Amino acid sequence: MRTKIVLLIGLISLISTQVDAQSILLGPQAGFYKASDADNWSMMGGLACRVKLTPVLGAEASVNYRQETYANDALTVKSWPVMVTGLIYPIPFAYGAIGGGWYNVTYDFNQNKLPSFTDESTQRFGWHFGGGVELPVGTSMKLIGDIRYVFLDYNFQQIPGSTNLKSDFAVIMVGLLFNL
Repeated sequence: MRTKIVLLIGLISLISTQVDAQSILLGPQAGFYKASDADNWSMMGGLACRVKLTPVLGAEASVNYRQETYANDALTVKSWPVMVTGLIYPIPFAYGAIGGGWYNVTYDFNQNKLPSFTDESTQRFGWHFGGGVELPVGTSMKLIGDIRYVFLDYNFQQIPGSTNLKSDFAVIMVGLLFNL
């Protein structure tokens, strides 16, 4: 146990010596997506924070809001994903991304179509991967753009005729991040 603690402290020390004020970015992001079996395309938006740990490695934490409808507007799913993403930069302006997210989900049933169902909230976990570009805009901002695929399994078992609904999605994100 003591060895693990010493290794963890050493890793944190190594990473923290690599991080400086120019490598911490914070700003808004917006995305356009469609879950596999959702009724329509939707927008999502939120806030992202990126840290460049080394010239090749980075990390991102983000919080967003998203909403989509299923089964001809019988169900509206609202979620607030909190995501953590590892970034690898094979070249200075392009990156690959992989991570996970915790989705606080509300299932809002249309009472005109499904009167016997009550709204409920739950949490789901999803994985994502993708890639993108990070382009400097002046000396204190970066424009980011990426495409990510998210594996997210909502529980649609309780909705009549919906056992085959899929909620995985691809999202095209853009953001403007500012140096802190």
